[in-house]
Amino acid sequence: MSHHIVAARQLSFSYPDGTPALKEVSFCIHHGESVAVIGANGAGKSTLLLHLNGYLAPAAGQVQIGEAAVTRHNLDEVRRTVGMVFQNPDDQLFMPTVYDDVAFGPLNLGRAPDEVERSVRTALASVGAAHLADKPPYRLSGGEKKRVAIATVLAMDPAILVMDEPTAGLDPFSRRELIGLLQAFNHTRIITSHDLDMVAEVCQRVIVLHEGGVRADGPLREIFADAQLLHDCRLEPPLSMQSCVNCGTPATGGNHLKQNDYVCASAEAT
Repeated sequence: MSHHIVAARQLSFSYPDGTPALKEVSFCIHHGESVAVIGANGAGKSTLLLHLNGYLAPAAGQVQIGEAAVTRHNLDEVRRTVGMVFQNPDDQLFMPTVYDDVAFGPLNLGRAPDEVERSVRTALASVGAAHLADKPPYRLSGGEKKRVAIATVLAMDPAILVMDEPTAGLDPFSRRELIGLLQAFNHTRIITSHDLDMVAEVCQRVIVLHEGGVRADGPLREIFADAQLLHDCRLEPPLSMQSCVNCGTPATGGNHLKQNDYVCASAEAT
C-alpha cells in the first residue's frame, strides 16, 4: 500500500444516538508532514483519528491511505501503515512485560522470531526505553507508559503515526522528553492535542475542527495568528506565541493571566 497521502473525502459520522460527530470533513496530508488536529472538547478530534486506520467506519465519505480507500477488506494492510497511539497508554499495554507488549504486533504479523526481537529492541531503544523491557507495564510511570505505547506502534514499522493527546497527564520533564522524541521522528505525524505549545514545537500545519467540521487548515503560524478564528473555535494561541500586554515582549516567562494578557517578568518588576 502506498503511504504518500492520508486523505479524508467528505467524511461524516454520527454517534449511535444520532448526534453528528463529523460533518463532511476533507483534507489531504502528504508523506512526511507533521500535522496537528485541534479544537475544543467535542469538536470531533478523537473521532476523526479513529477513522484513520479503520477503528470507526464512516457513515458517508471515505478515508484514503495512499491510493486506496480504507475498507473492511484492507484493514490489516491499513493498520500496518497507520500506527495509532491512544491517549491512555493502558489501552495498549496488556501483556505481562514491556517486551511482550512491543512484540505483540510483529508476532501477529507473522514475523520470524529473530526479526521480532530486532523490531522490539530497535523500537524500545528509539524511545529510550530499552531498560524497561523486562518490567511489567503496571509498574511504569506515566511517561514510561507513553514511551512504551509509542514503541508498540513503532515495532510494526508504520509509515504514519497517529497520536491522540500524546502529552496528556505527563509531568514537565516527561513532557519535554516526549516532545524531543516526536521532533526526532521522520514519520508522517498526525497529532491531536490541547497542548498547543507542544503543537507549536512539533507541527508545521494545523487543521482546526469546530462542531465536527473543518473550520481552517493551514500553516501553524497563520492559524495561531488569527485571533477571530481562535476565539470562534474556543481556542487561544500557545503561550509561546503570545506577547506581553505592557511591552510586547514574546512570552518566554512571567505569568499568563488570561487570553492575550501575558505579562513578562520585566514588566512585573516595574
